[in-house]
Amino acid sequence: MTTSHRNQRDNIRAKALDLGFDACGFARAQSRAEDRDALRSYINQGRHMDMAWMADTADRRVDPRALWSEAKTVIALGMNYGPGHDPRDLYRHSDRGAVSVYARGKDYHDVVKKRLKALARWIHETFEAEVKVFVDTAPVMEKPLARQAGLGWIGKHTNLVSRDYGSWLFLGEVFTTLELPADRHMPDHCGSCDACVRACPTDALNVPYQMDTGRCLSFLNIEAKTPLPEAFRSLAGSRIYGCDDCLSACPWNKFQKPTNETALLPRAELTAPRLADLAQLDDAGFRKLFAGSPVKRVGRDRFLHNVLIALGNGGDQESRPVIDALLDDPSDLVRDAAGWAKARLPD
Repeated sequence: MTTSHRNQRDNIRAKALDLGFDACGFARAQSRAEDRDALRSYINQGRHMDMAWMADTADRRVDPRALWSEAKTVIALGMNYGPGHDPRDLYRHSDRGAVSVYARGKDYHDVVKKRLKALARWIHETFEAEVKVFVDTAPVMEKPLARQAGLGWIGKHTNLVSRDYGSWLFLGEVFTTLELPADRHMPDHCGSCDACVRACPTDALNVPYQMDTGRCLSFLNIEAKTPLPEAFRSLAGSRIYGCDDCLSACPWNKFQKPTNETALLPRAELTAPRLADLAQLDDAGFRKLFAGSPVKRVGRDRFLHNVLIALGNGGDQESRPVIDALLDDPSDLVRDAAGWAKARLPD
């Protein structure tokens, strides 16, 4: 690569940081054979569960050039959403619901994509190069690409770990026809540590670096179409949307910095919401409360199912009237959880 290409890369990195990204790296627009094989194995074993879109888009997901044949370089971007504290501290308050850190502020898809488009537009205008932008709603193997671009490594919890931001980076990509020097991939720095494996409440990481999706609470209370399995209900505690335990346990979080992106800061009403208040939401109230939030996509019925499980785990007699009011709810999901929660309350 020429000095000119390196200057282009350096200028793009500087622009990305100026636009509000916290990490920027460059990789060739190609995937590694081991990553392709790992994805195919994951799908062939049915470990994607209800997430049919993973199988439907697998042929495009396995290689960046399958998405766009003209791409030469992938610019991997990271945006810090670090909470600045251990999210598990909230579990001490059984009357409060725990919403995954990523979902407490504005929908990160909107925040990240807006910045990606701004960077892509600048690249197109500055270098007369073609560009395309992607966030995780597109079939991109973003974590392997981020590793190839030097942003971090994939930890035993199957998520990206950064030396600077721990487990708290949102990812996005700009594909471009510019042929730019690739950064060195980040080697694994997990070593013998198994803190994330031990932190998982449902033993979903019993094989390090492999997620047993059917045991993962983030799948079970967000993506799954069916009620939370009985075997995992008591283990769910007060987690009503997602689970951050494996991310929170990572020792590399000691280097994390709280996000300074205003849109990603937690909304006050989602920092430690009262379960009894959430259980009284009708559909209109749910949509209003979670407007602009990723929580909205699960719908009121799925969300109240999770809230009722948490109320049952709290075992507080004062929640009985709220639970009783939902025993005849029109939703099967809600009625099922209400009956379970009531049975958990002391006589």
